[in-house]
Amino acid sequence: MQWLDKHPKYFSNPFYIAGNSYSGKVIPAIVQEISNGNCICCKPQINLQGYVLGNPATEVDHDRNSRIPFAHGMALISDELYESMKKRCGGNYFNVDPQNTECLKLVQDFNKSVSRIYEELILESNCDPTSPDCYTYRYSLSEYWANNESVRRVLKVAKGTTGKWERCNYNVHCNKNIKSSIPYHMNSSIEGYRSLIISGDHDMTNPFIGTQDWIRSLNFSIVEKWRPWMVHDKVAGYTKTYANNMTFATVKGGGHTLEYKPVESSILFERWISGQPL
Repeated sequence: MQWLDKHPKYFSNPFYIAGNSYSGKVIPAIVQEISNGNCICCKPQINLQGYVLGNPATEVDHDRNSRIPFAHGMALISDELYESMKKRCGGNYFNVDPQNTECLKLVQDFNKSVSRIYEELILESNCDPTSPDCYTYRYSLSEYWANNESVRRVLKVAKGTTGKWERCNYNVHCNKNIKSSIPYHMNSSIEGYRSLIISGDHDMTNPFIGTQDWIRSLNFSIVEKWRPWMVHDKVAGYTKTYANNMTFATVKGGGHTLEYKPVESSILFERWISGQPL
């Protein structure tokens, strides 16, 4: 809001919020805060139109439990293990009663089976993130870039506001008071905001199965049934549209973040933001 106050010519521009992964817990709440703020009298309104989320976290237990049916569907675990886990764990695989020793043993078997898989893109194997040969090595380079003085000057980072920039600072203390973002999605739907929910279909961190589950829980009717969306006459993923202005789309072969399929993801976003069919 402070930035818009300094640049009032942009107030009328359509405003969208976007994020990935854990931001699935935060962005729906931010959308609601902005929407509520727009109702306050005598204040400039942000022209909020909607939001975009990629492989979003929604509720910890729900997200993690969906990894088991996903792993089974992707042939990462056997039919026998999957059926046993369903029977002995009752759908709760990561917050197991300590007395349920049978389930605990099956969860160990599951973890062993997928331990060599890179869960953000199951087509890859786990590796040392500090090795240049590792797929995730690129992430460590962002810290060198963001902490470069010339970069900080261009970004106008005020001196003294922060020390070393860290890509994932797990020491930040905050109130984790949003157990589930589903009620915020519902509120945004009621307000009529557009939303695009994207799932790379090879992500096991927040699998598309769990995302589809919470979208169904909103209980909105389907406007456009499940169909492929295409790029250059090739299937790039699948999509479904709901009556609450929510569009769900998978990216075929995609992972936890959009960079795994940058061309397809860019085309997907451009079509949606311009109001075109995917």
